[in-house]
Amino acid sequence: MSRIKVERRPSPERLKELGVNQWPIWTKEASEFPWTYDEPETCYFLEGEVTVTGADGETAQVGQGDLVTFPAGMSCTWKISRDVRKHYRFG
Repeated sequence: MSRIKVERRPSPERLKELGVNQWPIWTKEASEFPWTYDEPETCYFLEGEVTVTGADGETAQVGQGDLVTFPAGMSCTWKISRDVRKHYRFG
């Protein structure tokens, strides 16, 4: 299975190329919850800090300024340590 892809501080040109500013925004307070991705998700963190731990033990620490892609079929636990605000796109 493909892994979590993290792009730290992508350039404004890269974000514009992806159309990130047109994606919806999701917010969530500090919490912990399980999640399964039915389809790939790409998201850009505007605020927050999260540790995502996959069922296979893979861990990614992501947060403000990160562009992250989660693979379809991935089951994981999100542990939000600082409230999250992110743009997201499925598919």
